[in-house]
Amino acid sequence: MGKKIIDSGKIIFIMKCMLAAYLLTAGLLLFLALLLYRFGLSEKVVSICIILIYIAVTFLAGFIAGKRAGEKKFLWGLAMGCIYFLILTVVSLIVNRGVDDAMGSLLTVFLLCAGSGMLGGMIS
Repeated sequence: MGKKIIDSGKIIFIMKCMLAAYLLTAGLLLFLALLLYRFGLSEKVVSICIILIYIAVTFLAGFIAGKRAGEKKFLWGLAMGCIYFLILTVVSLIVNRGVDDAMGSLLTVFLLCAGSGMLGGMIS
């Protein structure tokens, strides 16, 4: 009868995991900016590196979540990838003030984030 619907420990863990993921993303993007400044990388190389950063970070977040969860690891990894994508999309929409530019790659980025998070959860 008194079953708790939301476990606050899990929510805090998800928030910590997302904070770590976004701090890692910020650090890697700053490093990429340094490489861009130093070596004058092309736009195509920078775009590929950004996608690789998203994949690596969501994989790591899914891996950590799967390790902690113990069971249904792939679902925890999938959740981490989806939450990461959701936050990324909201911030992108706020910064760009519209959806026109990002609509083409939105599905691709979602599949990459969700898939790599789920893979990280499965491997853990």
